Amino acid sequence: VQLVESGGGLVQPGGSLRLSCTGSGFPFSIHVVRWYRQAPGKERELVGSIIPSGIDPFVHASVKSRFTISRDNAKNIVYLQMSSLKPEDTAVYYCHASDTFGQGTQVTVSS
Repeated sequence: VQLVESGGGLVQPGGSLRLSCTGSGFPFSIHVVRWYRQAPGKERELVGSIIPSGIDPFVHASVKSRFTISRDNAKNIVYLQMSSLKPEDTAVYYCHASDTFGQGTQVTVSS
C-alpha cells in the first residue's frame, strides 16, 4: 500500500493550490480517502474525506467554503483543491486510505 501526495508549495495569501493523492498497491477505488493536515506545534486534523463513489464529499466546516475534494478512480487519484488560502492553512497535508498515511506535502501560505 502506498500513498503519495504532491502539489504542495509556497503560495501567497489568496492563492490556490491543488494537491493530489495517488494510491497504489491496493484497490484504491473502493476505499474512503481522507485528507488531514498538521500545522507546526499542532495535532493532525481532518480536512475532509471522499467515499469511493465520489458523491457528496465531506469537508470540515472551517474550510468548506474554500476547499473541495474530488477523485478520479481511473487514475487512482484524490484531489484537494484549495482556494483563497490563508497563512493559517500552512501545514503538512496528508492523505489516508487503507490504514495508511502518505508522507505528506508541505503547504506554506506566506507573502
